[in-house]
Amino acid sequence: MKRRTSLAAPWLRLGRIERYVLLTQARSLAVALGVISALIMLIDFVEISRGVGSDVDLSGARILGLMLLKSPQVILQLLPFVFLFGTLGAFVSLNRRSELIAMRAAGLSAWRFVLPAAGAAFMFGILTVAALGPAASAADGLFQRERARLTNSAISTDSPEAIWIREGDDTRQMVIRADRQDRANARLIGVTFFIYSNDGAGVRTFSERIDAASATLSAGHWRLVDAVGAQLGQRAVRYATLDLRSSLADKEAFERFARPQATSFWALPAQIARVDAAGFSSTAYRLRLQQLLAMPLMFAAMSILAAAFSLRLMRLGDLARMSVAAVVLGFAFFFVNQAASAFGSAEVIPPWLAAWLPPLLTALAAFTLLFYTEDG
Repeated sequence: MKRRTSLAAPWLRLGRIERYVLLTQARSLAVALGVISALIMLIDFVEISRGVGSDVDLSGARILGLMLLKSPQVILQLLPFVFLFGTLGAFVSLNRRSELIAMRAAGLSAWRFVLPAAGAAFMFGILTVAALGPAASAADGLFQRERARLTNSAISTDSPEAIWIREGDDTRQMVIRADRQDRANARLIGVTFFIYSNDGAGVRTFSERIDAASATLSAGHWRLVDAVGAQLGQRAVRYATLDLRSSLADKEAFERFARPQATSFWALPAQIARVDAAGFSSTAYRLRLQQLLAMPLMFAAMSILAAAFSLRLMRLGDLARMSVAAVVLGFAFFFVNQAASAFGSAEVIPPWLAAWLPPLLTALAAFTLLFYTEDG
């Protein structure tokens, strides 16, 4: 009889040792996730109690519910540390029990148990981006709306219910400000239109201001009631009703743009298109999208980095020094990530570079250390 040949490549097949290492890593990751999650939820509980709870009389169960809506988004942001501390704890534990020494003495390459751990982290990163992230974003958006409702506040710059909208095309731009909105009737109350014209060279100049008691959006135009308009250098003219052409749909005009952190991965491309069409900067949303795409690589890089440091322990025999070095280096890459995000948000560097540079640097450092440890 002919022996059946497995279709999987040898390096894709997980032996008993690889499965044992993965199980040890999973237990250590669960402990790290539990500790970090408990700290975050405790901090959020106290913050909500002192913030929202000081303005509104809330029960402990209500504060707990708000905490459960807010905490997942923060926990996901700290998942790279979960993989750093969890993988480091797993491999240090294997090293302390001399199991890594036995594996190496048996001729097992470090790549055989480090790469499966990194692959598991990469797959968990994909799961986070595709499923856990959108759920956490939805919960964060619900928390923001519930907090605004409880404290009777909204995000604005000059009045609690101020609405700002921007629309236009290559020849005309309109900036619209309203005191408040009537969603049921697609109407703005106490509205001002600032109209700008664009010449052939792309230079934008102010041309007209129109104040109206109300403005209703329907059938591709704004219907202004009791309006007063004045073009640049001319006297004001009063209108009982006035129609202005609009490129907005009802939903686009009366829907506020969600924060990038409260927008799921699947909704980000459409959100970027909507923000660009409205004439606003979509840099924050583009940066968020690229960061989510780079998240699996960051998880895998943190796992390799932690494993590489723990492998050096059996040669150097200095557990405390190398563990502290791994933690310090992990925090250093975290601050590099924060600095890159700040530069990307300020448009100093492109959003894709700000998102991919930290995980690429982490991966390069991890592979360099692992190559040096394994091959000398």
